[in-house]
Amino acid sequence: MTMKSDLEIAREAHLDPIEKVANRAGISAKYLEPYGRDVAKVDLDVINDNKDHPRGKYVVVTAITPTPLGEGKTTTAVGLAQGLEKIGKRSVLALRQPSMGPTFGIKGGAAGAGYSQVLPMERLNLHLTGDFHAIGAAHNLLAAMIDNHLHHGNELDIEPHSISWRRVVDINDRALRNIIVGLGSRVDGVPRETGFDITAASEVGVILALATSLADLRARLGRIVIGYNRSKQPVTAEDLHAAGSMAVILKDAIKPNLLQTTENSPVLVHAGPFGNIATGNSSVIADQVGINCGDYLLTEAGFGADMGAERFFNIKCRVSGMRPDAAVLVVTVRALKTHAGRYKVVPGKPLPPAMLEDNPDDVLAGAANLRKHIEIVREFGVSPVVALNVFPTDHPDEIDAVRKVAEVAGAHFASSTHVVDGGTGAVDLARAVVAACDQKTDFRYTYDLEDSLVDKLTKVATTVYGADGVDIAPAAAKELAHFEDLGYGSFPVVIAKTHLSLSHDPSLKGAPTGWRLPVREVRAAVGAGYIYAICGDMRTMPGLGRHPAAEKIDIDDSGETIGLF
Repeated sequence: MTMKSDLEIAREAHLDPIEKVANRAGISAKYLEPYGRDVAKVDLDVINDNKDHPRGKYVVVTAITPTPLGEGKTTTAVGLAQGLEKIGKRSVLALRQPSMGPTFGIKGGAAGAGYSQVLPMERLNLHLTGDFHAIGAAHNLLAAMIDNHLHHGNELDIEPHSISWRRVVDINDRALRNIIVGLGSRVDGVPRETGFDITAASEVGVILALATSLADLRARLGRIVIGYNRSKQPVTAEDLHAAGSMAVILKDAIKPNLLQTTENSPVLVHAGPFGNIATGNSSVIADQVGINCGDYLLTEAGFGADMGAERFFNIKCRVSGMRPDAAVLVVTVRALKTHAGRYKVVPGKPLPPAMLEDNPDDVLAGAANLRKHIEIVREFGVSPVVALNVFPTDHPDEIDAVRKVAEVAGAHFASSTHVVDGGTGAVDLARAVVAACDQKTDFRYTYDLEDSLVDKLTKVATTVYGADGVDIAPAAAKELAHFEDLGYGSFPVVIAKTHLSLSHDPSLKGAPTGWRLPVREVRAAVGAGYIYAICGDMRTMPGLGRHPAAEKIDIDDSGETIGLF
């Protein structure tokens, strides 16, 4: 039997009035600002007014090291929310907003799949309530004010070569990675090299994700460092008198967006910072809203446990003060076969036929990656739940092999068929999460904020990734010392590396050992409040493939979107 497309399923699903969805989460209609019939902004006053409601269990959904196949982390989070409802638990799901770049690029939509989706699908994947555009506008306003300041005499004595603040756009466009601005006559500005990043890479987007209030957002925007003056002192958005206007642009974007699943469970969609160079998590504010709105608040962290979940634990939880009760690790049989290193998997091309054959030995050969991610979660003192996202091509003894690996490693386990069966297919997963949340946690961070920046980087590399140590390039070491002198030494750290390996090298699959993490460059995201180290070549502006998803997306004769998947 051929399954309907995601778009067909989404269109056939019954959507409850958004007020009814809000009521299910204990959010009064007075806090809603409707955007059409099916989406609403949630006023932040609900956080204070609902503070006496019982606190829900807090669950982060992460995954093993991603493969080009995709493991279905978002759709598993959606399925789990629906599964909890099926067993009589009230759930609220908090997700990142998809970037339009990947939607029109190779990834397609990011609203879940099958019968575990967030609706309305088209709205979610395309613009939603305009938050990403607001982030881009605020970001580019600061860029314009930098160049305007240079044009009008550079009173702050900014060193043009030190300016790190580029421009952003929410489309994959490799031609904009490196540009020259200010060309033309004298009135057209000061010529200099710069470039564009995708909006999801903007520090403004991370600030929106980490802000705890409008006042906190305003303060963080003011602390953004755009470069240095000739005395090597930081120049901020506040120095340029730009932060106030940026905050005004973001005044509505700071409010989370309320949507629903295919089974009408409430979903808060808010913020979408990059998972490579940023925190890779939805907003603190959405979690503050959701934690008192149900029995369970589920929040998704980008990429694997070494990336989004590490930053969730070490950064987001520090900012919010919230403590997780369990972590879900999404895995697939075919992902473990990929980590076995026996098959060449190419995005967009059919899987090797042998990979679809019944072979539990291949699963076990790639299981080291799963074991390492279980270890990562346990290192934070949190109970892990392995969620096997089952595909029709999976074989029973392969599923059983994953179960045994998880249980031997001390994790809860459940297989789930939510893509095909919706919440009913995730009932076992929901029960496993309930059991994990009932266990006592001993949550702890990887490092103390009082540790030096080098020590923080070393502890993440060795404790989380499994590296033997860190090799810091001389220029990066000098910059770290400079950051300490500027008072940034108490910041947490983000390590920008490939998401395709626990290491910095995407070709190292499984759980590599005997390697060291090379840090070639470090930068300060002062407004967001962290230092990030760059390991390898991190692209902050993706490009389009030969045949991007945009080629298939269109409008039919009735005005409906087609080709979105």
